[in-house]
Amino acid sequence: MKRKSALILMLFVIIVVMAEGSLSFVSKAPVYGTNDSIPTDTTVSVPVDTLLRRSAAAAARMKRDTTTMDSLELAIYRHNKAIDDSLALDSINRSRKSGIDSPVEYSANDSLTYEAESGLAHLFGESTVKYQNMDLSSDKIYMSLDSSLVHATGSIDSTTHQLAKTPVFKMGSDEYESDTMAFNFKTKKGLITEVYTQQEEGYLTSKLSKRGANGEMFLEHGRYTTCDDPHPDFYLALSRAKVRPGKDVVFGPAYLVVADVPLPLAIPYGFFPFTKSYSSGIIMPTYGDEMSRGFYLRDGGYYLALSDKVDLKLLGEIYTKGSWGLSAASNYKKRYRYSGSFFASYQSTVTGEKNMPDYMKTNSFKLTWRHQQDPKANPFSTLSANVNFSSVGYERNNLTSLYNPQRLAQSKRTSSVAWSTGFSSIGMTLSSTMNLEQNMRDSTIGVTLPGLDIFISRFYPFKRKKAAGAQRWYEKISMSYTGRLENKILTKEDLLLNSSLSKDWKNGMSHSIPIKADLTLFGFLNISPSFNLTDRTYLNKIHKSWDTEHQREVTDTLSGFYNVYNWNFNVTATTDVYGFWIPNRKLFGDKVQAIRHVFTPTISYSHAPDFSASRYGYYKKYMKTDLDGNVTEVEYSPFQNGLYGVPGKGKSGSLSVNLSNNLEMKVKSDDDSTGYKKISLIDEFGLGMSYNFSSKIQPLSPLDVSLRLKLSKSYTLSLKGSFASYVYELDSVGNPRLSDTRTYWERGKIGRFQGISQNISYTLNNEKVGNLFKWLRGEKVEKKKKAEEEDDDDLDDLDSNIDKEMERAKHVQSKESSKAETDEDGYLAFKMPWNISLSYGVTMREDTDVKRFNKKTMRYPYTFSQNLNISGSLRISDGWNISFSSGYDFDYKKISMTTASLNRDLHCFNMSCSVTLAPITSYNFSFRCNASTLTDALKYDKRSGFSNAVQWY
Repeated sequence: MKRKSALILMLFVIIVVMAEGSLSFVSKAPVYGTNDSIPTDTTVSVPVDTLLRRSAAAAARMKRDTTTMDSLELAIYRHNKAIDDSLALDSINRSRKSGIDSPVEYSANDSLTYEAESGLAHLFGESTVKYQNMDLSSDKIYMSLDSSLVHATGSIDSTTHQLAKTPVFKMGSDEYESDTMAFNFKTKKGLITEVYTQQEEGYLTSKLSKRGANGEMFLEHGRYTTCDDPHPDFYLALSRAKVRPGKDVVFGPAYLVVADVPLPLAIPYGFFPFTKSYSSGIIMPTYGDEMSRGFYLRDGGYYLALSDKVDLKLLGEIYTKGSWGLSAASNYKKRYRYSGSFFASYQSTVTGEKNMPDYMKTNSFKLTWRHQQDPKANPFSTLSANVNFSSVGYERNNLTSLYNPQRLAQSKRTSSVAWSTGFSSIGMTLSSTMNLEQNMRDSTIGVTLPGLDIFISRFYPFKRKKAAGAQRWYEKISMSYTGRLENKILTKEDLLLNSSLSKDWKNGMSHSIPIKADLTLFGFLNISPSFNLTDRTYLNKIHKSWDTEHQREVTDTLSGFYNVYNWNFNVTATTDVYGFWIPNRKLFGDKVQAIRHVFTPTISYSHAPDFSASRYGYYKKYMKTDLDGNVTEVEYSPFQNGLYGVPGKGKSGSLSVNLSNNLEMKVKSDDDSTGYKKISLIDEFGLGMSYNFSSKIQPLSPLDVSLRLKLSKSYTLSLKGSFASYVYELDSVGNPRLSDTRTYWERGKIGRFQGISQNISYTLNNEKVGNLFKWLRGEKVEKKKKAEEEDDDDLDDLDSNIDKEMERAKHVQSKESSKAETDEDGYLAFKMPWNISLSYGVTMREDTDVKRFNKKTMRYPYTFSQNLNISGSLRISDGWNISFSSGYDFDYKKISMTTASLNRDLHCFNMSCSVTLAPITSYNFSFRCNASTLTDALKYDKRSGFSNAVQWY
């Protein structure tokens, strides 16, 4: 009984103690204002864990004085405290796991309120929230710090009554614009309405979007377009889509909408890549029809991104009537080393029907290779290649070439591969080339393989290494060396691979050693003697004889090493004579300061022996006997088939006289920094003539006359003519021939004018016409800046009749937004840039038709050949470009090749049309999307077939 009473008493004490302990834990929470005000435009850094501070305060209030406790109360107190601390720690950990673990910076331009009890912050007016790599800006933001949620939206504009200052969300490289947005800081997930984001060249919008933790977007009722206008010209309507920023977008059923009109063009699914790096993928083909080959799919295939330095594009084409083709194109580049491209194509063309007379099957191919070495790679060694080789029928069978008149009409093609290296220590350059020339009209092909050149720059063999005093005359003697080794063939295209290296190929080596000295006599007379030695080495020569029995010439080829050389000596004397004339100030004023005349006479004498002498062996003779027994002597050269020819016949001792004149005027100028400028009156007026003392027949050469005038800074007029010295006389039959000795000069007449050829071209544009009118009105004409002139010069170097400014302005409207220019009266400035280029060529020569010879005047009549070319361009407005080119041949009285093109930039699309009106008629129409991601999918091409009879009505 006593034991039970003791146990009951002890249990009662424990209950009382526990009750007191639990009462001590109850504490009234501090009262926070429900609408604490914070000053506007203030950035606040919120502590991470408010629960931790509350727990610490509660723990401070839980402390009791343990010295007043007995052992039983102390044990119970410590036990309960350990349990309470564990529970509090678990609560803190749970709060940290579901809350914010980094500082949040937020600000508002208008006002900011914070509810401490609920942990909700309200931001108004250009508000921003920054958390880690997240940046959110909007007009209104509501943020719960304890639950990691943020909600943003715009506000209604009082004037437009539309939602404005909508949320803009940025996280890393992702950026979204939307009407409203809800986002969780911790999970990085969000729900967005009316989202608008850009991915590479495309723009995505959707009614409702969900953002995943990894940044992917799930769209509902979305749109994809490459148009940057808020109201796009076209878009793909997507029912469902998943977007992986920077990678791709995959969508379900979609259809095309143009100008807000749904089109019956739908696809069940698809995707668009967004990657910035090279990636492999399918190339969409072009579809169409061609009369002789049928319907086709062409330029479709696969693109291989092999690496950052090289790629490969494989394309194919197929026609319903049996034609097909394959091509491979590759570009490669290694920075600071080299770059280039490679293209190979093979096509099989079938026309007509089998078992019919018009059936034809042809195979053709094309190979191009361009290689360029970076100058920084190796300053002493370079390798370059420009190969353009194709079979004769390739361009005629290639559909792309049919609409390029220049390429289709090209009759000759050249290819070359060159390598060179230099040895600067000895001034030697070693280079090797491979050349190939094609004649597309008769399938003739010429190949040089290899071609080796050795060049040693000029050096002075007698120059002292340590010079002391004045330079001696023999130290001015210089010499150089040029050597060339070649192996050539000229044959038909189909016979090249079957040719014989020893019989069909021509080979040889040449050496040239010029020795020269530049001397000065009496301080003003420049004397330049020179000696030139040319040597040729051949591996074979020919021997000719006459076969009397068969009445034919017999040619034998003898192999071996044969040397052929020649030399000549030349000495030239020249000087400059200056004359000045100062005009009378009373008559001419002080504008003209002086006129200078520079007279440069040059006299030269050259000598060369007669290398047709028998001791040289360069010319041989054989006796020809015909059927009647008549014997004639035939002369030939055993080396006449050599690569470098054979020295000429006859001795030469020629004296040449050239007179050159230059006339300049010095005038005052405010535009020049020196106050003066020079004006060229006659840039050059020259006369030249020579006399060969060693020739007994026509030793006097024609009189050559040249005139060069600088009409403007950009145009120089050059005229060259020739006056024959010897008169015409009649032979025994009555036909005209040149006299061997009688000249016009001995009759006191000027030589017979033989003709002249001149080409004049000029470009006229709206700026030049405007400046002309300003100059006529007495207004000052503003000069172009130097940078603009250089830019224009670079563009003019391009062989094209397209207006370069138009090409730059094609996409200006969509990429630049500038204020419209106005004139001096405040009205909109009228601008319609245009230019016209005119080129006129005329050739005057003697018509040497014997039937037209005038025996009274003893002259041939003159004939003229003329041609006129015109090209121009016009930009009606931004995006409207028109260009044309044509010409007229006065000899054939026909219009030359005439082409015209129209280009229209439609913001998101580009429309182009080109026509060829003469001599053949064809057209080419293209309408396609500007964006590279859709240009192969959204396009329409229409072309005339090469066999179509295009008629214009």
